[in-house]
Amino acid sequence: MTSTVQVTGVARLAAIRNEFPALARVHRGQPVAYFDGPGGTQVPRRVAEAVTDYLYHHNANTHWAYPTSIETDALLQDARAAAADFLNASPEEVAFGLNMTTLTFHLARALGREWEAGDEVVITELDHHGNVAPWQALARERGIVLRRVPLRVEDGTLDLSVLPGLLNARTRLVAVGAASNVLGTITDVAAVCAIARQAGALSFVDAVHAAAHVLMDVRAIGCDFLACSAYKFYGPHVGLLFGRKDRIEQLDLPKVLPAPDTAPERLETGTQNHEGIVGATAAVDFLAGLGGGSTRRARLASAFGELHHRGAALLSRLWEGLSEERRVRLYGPPPGAPRTPTLSFTVAGMSPEAVARRLAERGVFVSHGDFYAVTVLERLGVLEEGLVRAGCACYTAPEEVERLIAGVRGLLVR
Repeated sequence: MTSTVQVTGVARLAAIRNEFPALARVHRGQPVAYFDGPGGTQVPRRVAEAVTDYLYHHNANTHWAYPTSIETDALLQDARAAAADFLNASPEEVAFGLNMTTLTFHLARALGREWEAGDEVVITELDHHGNVAPWQALARERGIVLRRVPLRVEDGTLDLSVLPGLLNARTRLVAVGAASNVLGTITDVAAVCAIARQAGALSFVDAVHAAAHVLMDVRAIGCDFLACSAYKFYGPHVGLLFGRKDRIEQLDLPKVLPAPDTAPERLETGTQNHEGIVGATAAVDFLAGLGGGSTRRARLASAFGELHHRGAALLSRLWEGLSEERRVRLYGPPPGAPRTPTLSFTVAGMSPEAVARRLAERGVFVSHGDFYAVTVLERLGVLEEGLVRAGCACYTAPEEVERLIAGVRGLLVR
């Protein structure tokens, strides 16, 4: 029986879709249905307008005594406040950078200066390699020992029962993803961070995939550091890094001597992407505008609650429709489990690239490959060819899900 998705209240779908000019694109006579959000969402009009307005009317470097520089300083402070509301942090705990991966490498090098050969870092088999490679680099460069939380292939979740046994007096940090960009699995990072804290270790959370679907709360999570990228939640290509203020101030960071040495600017190297940061503010305000409440944080909570409900319904229908095809194999936790509306699959007899190309001919854009989560695909036994990935975003319509299901079924017709 076909499920239906009702869109009500503040998350009225037509109004949301009207914000995204990209949805007017037509490919081979079909309106484009974008399912590539896990790799980067489309951008609402107000985000692009904010970027353009900054470049046209306020473009300057910081901390100088003329109007456009003063305006830039104010806009960057506004951005820290918006990001702080988005993460439930304080503005002096949010730094900006190129992307999550670059920020994580920067942070890892600084932390590594405090550690000795034989110290240990715990990583997981479920993570994007943006949260693996920086710690692997420390293993090569400084003799840090890596331990791994295993992936349970049968359900796409981490076996967190082994985590306490991986920790000891030499454990310096636990690095974990809040959600898998391949399988959609949502991990209980608050529990992970609590275990790390009890062992005297720091915690780092990769929230890149999760941040578009689950409202992050660094206080509730209890993490020392958390990173995400605005282009995954309807913003420009810019990264955000939360760090507890006391930890930021303790980091032995490489820096240019005259640069600010206070939190959070001491985490930032060189001139930042001011227009991207301004656009990130607009992305947060776009999401907040989908909810109700007296504060930006309250509006964000309202919006994410509605979007999560609708995303779960879309995922349920997508899973239902594709699981009816015996040549289609689905990966990750089923509907009802803690997960995002992101689904990876394969079609027997066709490479993921071929599936993506054929669906694109129908105006359905999905991504394919390893998605920089190499260990996940290795454990699933699909590293050589990869997976097809479809992610639902705030602008995904139920009829687009039906088009995707019909498109896959069309590939199976001989």
